[in-house]
Amino acid sequence: MECKSSENKKDCNCSYPCNKKGFCCECIIYHRKRGELPACYFSEEAEKTYDRSIEKFIRLYNKN
Repeated sequence: MECKSSENKKDCNCSYPCNKKGFCCECIIYHRKRGELPACYFSEEAEKTYDRSIEKFIRLYNKN
């Protein structure tokens, strides 16, 4: 399967400069090893805090 990194970059809301932008499989693996979720799981406002913790995700989306 071919990686469509240039297509992926169009929808990526990550504001952190890294070499994984557009390479979703690498991004997910990286964050999973750290007990985090990638930026695309968060709103743009929440993403800018760089707190990618699962706890933060639960707090944000459990308010509903």
